[in-house]
Amino acid sequence: MHILLLGSGGREHTFAWKMAQSKRCSQLFIAPGNAGTAAYGTNVAVNPLDFPAVGKFVLEHKIEMVVVGPEEPLVRGIWDYFKDDAALRAIPVIGPSKAGAVLEGSKAWAKQFMERHHIPTAAYREFSADQLQEGLDYLKHLPLPIVLKADGLAAGKGVVICQKHKEAAAEFKEMLGGKFGDAGAKVVVEEFLNGIEFSVFVLTDGKTYRILPEAKDYKRIGERDKGPNTGGMGAVSPVPFVDDIMWQKVEERIIKPTVNGLRKEKITYQGFIFIGLIVVNNEPYVIEYNCRMGDPETEVVFPRLKNDLVQLLENCAKGTLGRVKIRMDKKAASTIVLVSGGYPGNYEKGKIISGLDEVKGSIVFHAGTAEKNGALVTNGGRVLAITSYGKDLEAALRKSRRNAKRSSTKESISEGILGRTYCRRRLIIALKPKVHFSLLEA
Repeated sequence: MHILLLGSGGREHTFAWKMAQSKRCSQLFIAPGNAGTAAYGTNVAVNPLDFPAVGKFVLEHKIEMVVVGPEEPLVRGIWDYFKDDAALRAIPVIGPSKAGAVLEGSKAWAKQFMERHHIPTAAYREFSADQLQEGLDYLKHLPLPIVLKADGLAAGKGVVICQKHKEAAAEFKEMLGGKFGDAGAKVVVEEFLNGIEFSVFVLTDGKTYRILPEAKDYKRIGERDKGPNTGGMGAVSPVPFVDDIMWQKVEERIIKPTVNGLRKEKITYQGFIFIGLIVVNNEPYVIEYNCRMGDPETEVVFPRLKNDLVQLLENCAKGTLGRVKIRMDKKAASTIVLVSGGYPGNYEKGKIISGLDEVKGSIVFHAGTAEKNGALVTNGGRVLAITSYGKDLEAALRKSRRNAKRSSTKESISEGILGRTYCRRRLIIALKPKVHFSLLEA
């Protein structure tokens, strides 16, 4: 089977790594890919948001399946583009229709969907620019902290938790004033839920679903879970506090109503649903939906998935997912992310990466890398994700940390103590100039 994978990050490198293991995959193309994906297929200079160019490539190279990694092509309607084109409509696109991708594309719509289908989530209100004063008046009376979310896509940075009313008012004005562009045309104000988070990943063919290994990721840039959110600084799987009782609650109260709700509303959805959850007083609530796999969660989920991913995606496209049983590796997996200095703010690109040949016993997934004059260089904020297996999470984390040190010069190393609760502590290791490694310990 000839497969086209869209995307260029650590998630897509992990997809490529997993799909290349399948006997069903005879040729893999990645558009545009990165320096790491080139080891598992052919990188092609096609913009995933240029749908005519994607369609042309698919026809010219006899592509038999398109797998969409990032959310933006889905939110913009790549599935619909293929179905509306007579020459392309028979080629399966793994991902939801534009109507299904609104689950991620609009936080306000997702909240309304949860209300309609009685899915537990935080209380909220939504405001647009013409409701600025009404929103400011509403904020004055809310208990602290206050959660503000840009309604649309904001590259993982559109959620702000404010500890003071004055801070919330200022942030609210900035969001509606264009801080996140069109993504902030509407702002969702949410009740703050105090609990512990984890992520659930579901693959659905529109009729039934299968649950993949769960994960817990870490987003804040600073030590002890402080500082601005990033696209993700690390992840672990499995999640120690998720037991059989919690799984039963999640499946009955959240997963089933979500998949059934999409079907009842006649929304075509054949792909991944990423459900961000928070556990409050031992009860699960939905924080957000995403219409694709997470990053860096994929870097621990797929390593624990023992199924043939290509076969699994074929079952999804054919509507035969009900025949499949998900098999998971019992070993734990952790991933830690090396990021460019200054991230998630301004950072430089083009820094030479060295030492990867010294990594032993871990998988290095490339996120923001490129080749320049024969050298491997940084090409983004999140640069590498180092994934390791272990008999438990502590063993996996030790291995990832050890290999992170090998992948660059060992300057200014500052280590924390390995946490046993897997929910609080963060490690920060400063590596070579302009590159830093940051690990939130679960």
